[in-house]
Amino acid sequence: MSASPASTTSASSEPWQPTCSVDMLRIRAAMLKAVRQFFDARSYIEVETPLLSRDIVVDAHLHPFGVDVDGRQYFLQTSPEAGMKRLLAAGCGSIFQITRSFRKSERGTRHNPEFTIVEWYGVGTNHHQQMQLTEELIRCCLACGTSASADVMPGDGQPFDRISYDQLFQNLLGHSIHGLNSRQLLELAAQAKIQLPASLASASADDVLNVLLAEHIEPHLGLVRPAFLVDYPLSQAALARRSPTDPCAAERFELYIRGLELCNGYHELCDPAELSSRDMTSNQIRKRNGDARLPGADRMMLAMHAGLPDCSGVALGFDRLVMLATGATCIDQVIPFPIERA
Repeated sequence: MSASPASTTSASSEPWQPTCSVDMLRIRAAMLKAVRQFFDARSYIEVETPLLSRDIVVDAHLHPFGVDVDGRQYFLQTSPEAGMKRLLAAGCGSIFQITRSFRKSERGTRHNPEFTIVEWYGVGTNHHQQMQLTEELIRCCLACGTSASADVMPGDGQPFDRISYDQLFQNLLGHSIHGLNSRQLLELAAQAKIQLPASLASASADDVLNVLLAEHIEPHLGLVRPAFLVDYPLSQAALARRSPTDPCAAERFELYIRGLELCNGYHELCDPAELSSRDMTSNQIRKRNGDARLPGADRMMLAMHAGLPDCSGVALGFDRLVMLATGATCIDQVIPFPIERA
């Protein structure tokens, strides 16, 4: 594609028209085709799972849309994870999906409540292998973009950077964050002359870490070279396994390019008892934050009891990848109908 970033960002003031250009739609189509060809070449099966389900993966900080269906509560899925893991337990082997996901209270230059997600699971792979596969996919997709995509990738052919969560905070605060409580983290931040909101005085350690990451670290991640942030603390493991070599870490990673978080990956948790415990903890956090309890994904839990194969999975924000490939500065420039025009 030879379109310039400027030609992909024009939007009409007419409310019926798309906010992205026709050139942008062509680039999206080319990138979607590249994703399918990429996984097909690696023998991943493309699957489809319900957008509307009674199952919902419990996350302390994600807010699903609830839908009443004949008096029963269903949820628009925040990701296709629950359905895909049921297919994995049924013996599908390695799979991928390009679908829509939905999250309440997420609207901004990088967020729309409805968005396109690419999610995949490699059976028999670990998170290190999936980082390599992710890097290959990103390079493949960016080749479909405009001249702006050439600026995203360094030309030396070197692999993406990898840095541990703890090392990143050591660089910022001068101290390991493992085992520290919120008071200790706030003291380290003050010593580093980092100003934080007064409301964090009564927050949890993870709340403090999340603010530090979002405001003082993320904007600088992956500026020179794309960077994988790896080995998240166990308190932020989500559905990732505990690390067998580091008792304080989980086998989880995220990819950042030019300060933009692009994907989230796990060496997947296979223990249903551990999942139940984490769901309980996440719902406790939701209650503390004034959010409604979520019922969880019972059918996914049954699938895990039946036997989820050893696998690693990745969820990638496709719209954000298109932004990188075209130099767009707002998600509205890469999707036809954001929430205000839906």
